[in-house]
Amino acid sequence: MPDLGFTHVALPVSDPEASVAFYRRFGGLEVVHDRLDDGTRVVWMADGRRPFLLVLIGAARVEHPLLPMAHLGVGCASRKEVDRLCDEAREEGRLRLGPTDSGPPVGYWALLSDPDGHTLEISFGQDVDAVAGRASRAG
Repeated sequence: MPDLGFTHVALPVSDPEASVAFYRRFGGLEVVHDRLDDGTRVVWMADGRRPFLLVLIGAARVEHPLLPMAHLGVGCASRKEVDRLCDEAREEGRLRLGPTDSGPPVGYWALLSDPDGHTLEISFGQDVDAVAGRASRAG
């Protein structure tokens, strides 16, 4: 069966290795495909939980990074994990905002900066599945 619906987000990155390391460490993603496409490095990363990819595309420079409030979001297993990742990001100068507790359905979240300035939100307690499920059942 062909893939249907929302399948991936693609980001230009100036240093694919640095970006892979960042999204592995702070996003829990792993490389599932890696290739050169006409000399351009293209890396697919996934969390192994759903059929959705982050595609990193090598670029000479990144002109328009995702900045707050445009961002990618990943859920963490606990508040403690959000706090730990925030501590690590703070030490590296990557913590942009938070952590903040916004209550349901938004939860406990923070914004981090990747090597090219794209924004990654890490969170705990976002009830995306329930909210999206209600929307699909209502439609």
